[in-house]
Amino acid sequence: MTEMRTVALVTGANKGLGQEVVRQLAGRGWQVFLAARDRERGLRAAGMLADEGLDVEFVELDVTSDESVSAAVKAVAGRVDRLDVLVNNAGVGGPLLDPADMDADALRALYEVNVFGQVRVTHAFLPMLRGSQLPRIVMVSSALASLTRAGDSGRPEHGFLSLDYASSKAALNMVVSQYARALPGFKVNAADPGNPATDMNHHTGVHTVEEGATAIIRLATLDSGGPTGGFFGNDGPVPW
Repeated sequence: MTEMRTVALVTGANKGLGQEVVRQLAGRGWQVFLAARDRERGLRAAGMLADEGLDVEFVELDVTSDESVSAAVKAVAGRVDRLDVLVNNAGVGGPLLDPADMDADALRALYEVNVFGQVRVTHAFLPMLRGSQLPRIVMVSSALASLTRAGDSGRPEHGFLSLDYASSKAALNMVVSQYARALPGFKVNAADPGNPATDMNHHTGVHTVEEGATAIIRLATLDSGGPTGGFFGNDGPVPW
């Protein structure tokens, strides 16, 4: 009997960290759906990876739109009978404002992608994930979400004030914890990619996207004995 290949979907994957995650997962022989809201850029990215001999297909997906997410589920379901791995990578960074200058509207706009978008996508793909023998969900978080590190004056996270981004990732971490406890048989974890140089930080990050993908790939490829409900970086667990 031919062994079934693992099927994965990565959101926000037309460039940067998401594209690198797609590349590495497809490099394992997996069938990977590269999801992105920009159709032209997504098709170009998927085509480039396909030219490398990787099994990558584009699916249009805007995490802020119920209609777009539903259409993406339908498109994926038309190609495969299940989803083994969902990597919720799509995310945005907010304006660099002092917390005292941040208003609710600015916060809401960022939460729409970084929190509500992840829940929207996860909820929509749960039926397909339940068809897997070992469903895995990876939420791309950030060390800036760590309350422990934020409270430690010796840590760089302590000095970086980002009310919208940091709090959205802290909320996402609790979403991970809730899903992990509610979904027996699933592996649901949060990944800290470090600080890779991407468009989000205007390429000022200190890590490469290859390095940033390390924790994500590790969690996406967990076996049945792997953890669930945790927060992990390249060097192991990150404190909540």
